[in-house]
Amino acid sequence: MKNLVIVESPSKSKTIEKYLGKDYKVLSSKGHIRDLSTTGKYGLGVDLENNFKPSYINVKGKSKDIAALKKAVKECDYCYLATDPDREGEAISWHLKDALGIKEDKYGRVVFNEITEPAIKESFKKPRKIDEDLVHSQESRRILDRIIGFRLSKLMQRKTDGKSAGRVQSVALKLIVDREREINAFIPKQYFTIEADFVDFKAELEKYRGKKIEINSVVEADEILSKLSNAFKIENIEKKLKNKQSKPPFTTSTLTQMASSKLGFSASKTMSIAQKLYEGISLENETVGLISYMRTDSIRLSDIFINETKKYIESNYGKEYIGYAKESKKKENIQDAHEAIRPTSILRSPSLVKKYLSTDEYKLYNLIYIRAISSLMADAKVEASSVTLENSEYQFKATGQIYVFDGYLKTYKDFEDAEDMILPDFEKYNSNVIVSKEIKKIEHFTEPKPRFTEASLIKELESLGIGRPSTYAKIISVLKEREYVEIKDKKFFPTGTGETVTDKLQEFFSEIINVNYTANMETELDEIAEGKLVWYEVLDKFYKDFDPLLTIAFKNMEKDAPEETGEICPNCNSPLVIRKGKYGQFTACSNYPECKYIKKEEKQINEICSCPKCEGTIIEKKTKKGKMFYGCSNYPKCSYALWDKPTGEICPICNELIVEKKDKKYCPNCTQKQNS
Repeated sequence: MKNLVIVESPSKSKTIEKYLGKDYKVLSSKGHIRDLSTTGKYGLGVDLENNFKPSYINVKGKSKDIAALKKAVKECDYCYLATDPDREGEAISWHLKDALGIKEDKYGRVVFNEITEPAIKESFKKPRKIDEDLVHSQESRRILDRIIGFRLSKLMQRKTDGKSAGRVQSVALKLIVDREREINAFIPKQYFTIEADFVDFKAELEKYRGKKIEINSVVEADEILSKLSNAFKIENIEKKLKNKQSKPPFTTSTLTQMASSKLGFSASKTMSIAQKLYEGISLENETVGLISYMRTDSIRLSDIFINETKKYIESNYGKEYIGYAKESKKKENIQDAHEAIRPTSILRSPSLVKKYLSTDEYKLYNLIYIRAISSLMADAKVEASSVTLENSEYQFKATGQIYVFDGYLKTYKDFEDAEDMILPDFEKYNSNVIVSKEIKKIEHFTEPKPRFTEASLIKELESLGIGRPSTYAKIISVLKEREYVEIKDKKFFPTGTGETVTDKLQEFFSEIINVNYTANMETELDEIAEGKLVWYEVLDKFYKDFDPLLTIAFKNMEKDAPEETGEICPNCNSPLVIRKGKYGQFTACSNYPECKYIKKEEKQINEICSCPKCEGTIIEKKTKKGKMFYGCSNYPKCSYALWDKPTGEICPICNELIVEKKDKKYCPNCTQKQNS
């Protein structure tokens, strides 16, 4: 074997091998092959006294894969490590090199932003060595999450009903809890607006004698109404031509937000579908990645894509529709390591590839495609008009707009409100006085900020510099899995456990579990990646802050009192309480460990029918793996059992129970005899 290429995903292997030709063998590591062990102090797999040196072990179940890769490495002349083009991918390449014993002069690291033949071949012309700074940055993130996750989670499990805590997860939960409490504490305030209704438009009161006006009571509103007549004087007419810019192409954050609001996709669903579109779809004559890498915080587009798309726009819509590429506004928490999410070729329109995609894949690809092409289209032009009307020194205003050139909305109109709101041509009026049909007051109440949705939470995390493109979906999934939040009408509501965990963490760890500390840590991880900071020094500084707080918390944090059931222990007359164990909730004595009484829970027995072999009853049962079957209540004396639910009827041929499966009744005994 001349050249071995190792990628992360099996679905990429055949596609890339086809592009590279017969001199290349492409194999997959199937993701991570190693992770931190659970040895050493606190089971962290990290030597806390020796510059946080990590101890790695093979991921469970990967022994055969690793052995196969080692064999392939020995048989090849040169090895290319082609894992994903992010820090995690860089770390996986480092682990592969180390675990497989790849020599320094026998490997190259290649990265590509899309799985297309030109991109793959170009990347293999420019192999480099593994970027140790990127590896240290990812390694530091993993160690941080392990230390906080293991040690804080153990604290939460011991002191609360919570199952875990985390560096970013707990800050995200705090945002949800804080918003809920802000909503609950909010006191609505009444206010009014006054509206004049004309034949074909409406105007709203804005000013009195040129100054903005607020109406905070019904008395004020009625007093103003009493001063107004139905005759309004046209005081001022304005018309302006305005440009309306297109949106930039998608980042991970904006894609998950848009897919949530427009398609109803969860963040995890969006990223799962995007992964498939990136790794490759089988079309008629080729297998190709349809989109560029989907974990990115950049809106930058390659020159090749920009030029190809501009030609496409001119050919399909006209030269006047060609726009310009959006520039990234460089922020401290933006890595800008990869391009924006875009189609790998503008020529693969959604309509052309639709038949090769599932419904959801098509919806997401269409969204990505339309956003990318519209970002390079010309601004829409809007003629904005307004009229100011005067009545007893009160000024009313009405606004309208007409799209005189649709520009980028030619393609993006389905995803953005762009309706004409037409005002009359006041300049053609014979008089400068216009009469209203009705003038009315409208009651309003101030409202609190809305609860977070997946989309708005991701937007908030990104704006605060918390988390990274690869982590948003995981953060949300963990909050759901740990039952720290509930989703109602697509909005986050914190559970009682979620609020308790947040309060306990804020009581003892407010210096670390907060927005600023977490955002600063992300910045420091970025600086490790850039070679500006030493990774173990960053970890050491963190641990010196964290460990003393943890010691105090284990000692002083009050344990949540278990919920009483209202029953009394039969052994010692203490209240019975609900406790949580490895296998779920159970009822036990509150006087534990002095009294170790545990109430035996009566299992609900669903009786089906009489047993045909004895005087017992056929009941629902489950195997150790949870599979349902139907057996005799007199087991083990009677071992009669069936996999399918019996109807209670007896077979006239063999006197066995007749069962039902998929709305069809049959005798399993007679069927077996006939089949044999």
